[in-house]
Amino acid sequence: MRFACVLVLCLGAMACKGDREKCEQAARNYATLTYWDRTNGEIAQLPADKREGVRKKKLSEFTNELESKIDTVVSQCQSANNEEQVDCMIAAKTAKAAIECADLVPKQ
Repeated sequence: MRFACVLVLCLGAMACKGDREKCEQAARNYATLTYWDRTNGEIAQLPADKREGVRKKKLSEFTNELESKIDTVVSQCQSANNEEQVDCMIAAKTAKAAIECADLVPKQ
């Protein structure tokens, strides 16, 4: 009987979790848009001959940081189970739009 109760609770909890693939897509889009919005501004201020090298270095840094943190962010997204926010972040085409999506989280 105890096992059945635990199984029902676990299945119920899983039903309340957001879609992992959508959460990952939303997190990657948000991170990409906001990072490059900020970084492209910094790169644009550099002399033209240094931009490409700095862009490659920044891409490497971004990729490493994103891959090291994506699982944690996706897990938090799944736990939040906010489909409206996830869909908004996936659809965002600019950093401003992505940040506005993040503001959909209710303030407590």
